[in-house]
Amino acid sequence: MQGACWSRVEPTPVAAPRLLAWSAEVASLLDLTVEDVASSEFAEVFTGNRLLAGMQPYAACYGGHQFGHWAGQLGDGRAINLGEVLNRAGQRWDLQLKGAGPTPYARRADGRAVLRSSIREFLCSEAMHHLGVPTTRALSLTATGEAVLRDKMYDGNPRHEPGAVVCRVAPSFIRFGNFEIASSRGDHELLARLVDFTIARDFPEIVEADADARRARWFTSVCERSALLVAHWMRVGFVHGVMNTDNMSILGLTIDYGPYGWIDDYDPDWTPNTTDEEHRRYRFGQQAQIAHWNLTRLAEALAPLFATQAPLRDGLDRFVATYTREYGGMMAAKFGFLEPHAGDAESIAEGLGLLQRGEVDMTAFFRALATVDPKAPSLEPLRGAFYDEDALRRHGADFQHWLGRYAARVSADAPQDRVERMNAVNPRYVLRNYLAQEAIHLAEQGDLSRVHELLEVMRRPYDEQPEYARYAAKRPDWARNQPGCSMLSCSS
Repeated sequence: MQGACWSRVEPTPVAAPRLLAWSAEVASLLDLTVEDVASSEFAEVFTGNRLLAGMQPYAACYGGHQFGHWAGQLGDGRAINLGEVLNRAGQRWDLQLKGAGPTPYARRADGRAVLRSSIREFLCSEAMHHLGVPTTRALSLTATGEAVLRDKMYDGNPRHEPGAVVCRVAPSFIRFGNFEIASSRGDHELLARLVDFTIARDFPEIVEADADARRARWFTSVCERSALLVAHWMRVGFVHGVMNTDNMSILGLTIDYGPYGWIDDYDPDWTPNTTDEEHRRYRFGQQAQIAHWNLTRLAEALAPLFATQAPLRDGLDRFVATYTREYGGMMAAKFGFLEPHAGDAESIAEGLGLLQRGEVDMTAFFRALATVDPKAPSLEPLRGAFYDEDALRRHGADFQHWLGRYAARVSADAPQDRVERMNAVNPRYVLRNYLAQEAIHLAEQGDLSRVHELLEVMRRPYDEQPEYARYAAKRPDWARNQPGCSMLSCSS
């Protein structure tokens, strides 16, 4: 569709809309009260059965590179934008229903979402926010009262599952792919209009009068935001799982929670995506390289708007510099290093290598590392982070040798507040796949208690919360290869 960025479409009504869970923080952002949320109208609106005055629903058109190849036109196949809200603080928020029915971009699909994937997106959106990771948010999780047919593992065994809708909230849902599709069609006028619109609406800090300078600074900002985003993913052990260019936010937000996962035992080669199992393109340790590759594809799409390629190359260089700085700083903070010392990078790399060889839980290790006494470093506080006692015996001497040098290093920083500093960047709680799967299993039986409890726990992921200590446990053995707990399909 030349000259088009979106298509009008209305949500498809469902049989029995019912509110299952909601985020109080996001409701507050939208100036919604508890009474508003409790009303029957709320469930009707945010499942797609009713529109409020001023809502003009639409689905966006975009393209994308998927698994390294140009996929052509894609678009919002099951996401319908309700419109913008301007809250009392003057903040602009876009509201989007995921699973509210087919759109012109659904490609013969039903446009629906199942309860399991909706629970995962709802909980993870809010968990990531409270971890301090840039992300889209989630206002609500609603049931449709209708069954949806899905082949969960793409193995020829589809089954009917309960349907659900998530209301996603973000300042903007514009993606790299929105620009790619216009450029791929040679529609450079539309491309320029979209770039200038995005700058004016979502990058108000960019005020250069000259269009070329304004667009150059914007691309650099996109590169910087993307670098910061991936550095945060690496800090908390998050793996997106499907970093296609159509899943990359122009604002540097985590978007499209599909086959994501958290690193349990530290493994840079791990991917949560069954579709990616063979080539592992989107594995944990390659996320920065993929982000750079995606930004390069965005630069190619934007190239017709620039007289020379220099500003685009400068932006890509800025990604590398920003990521190197942010990742290095975040990892130093995770290890408790206060002031930079020569040899820190080598010490960090050696420590991470030991985690991989020893099959050590990333989240549990860093939380326990803060409790190691620099005056008498011992492996005992770290024992609970190992998944395999044999691995501890095999690599214990190497760990102890590294730990001795680590203790001397942190002692050099006069670390009287080391525990507090480390606990502020190393979460005790992350939304491990097995925790989400347990909540899904109960919810499919009509018990939403675990969803509500996890939502509460993940609101304070850096606090001890002793009453919820069971949610800090490392992955149990039964979940090692369990579907939904280890790897997930794109329909998960």
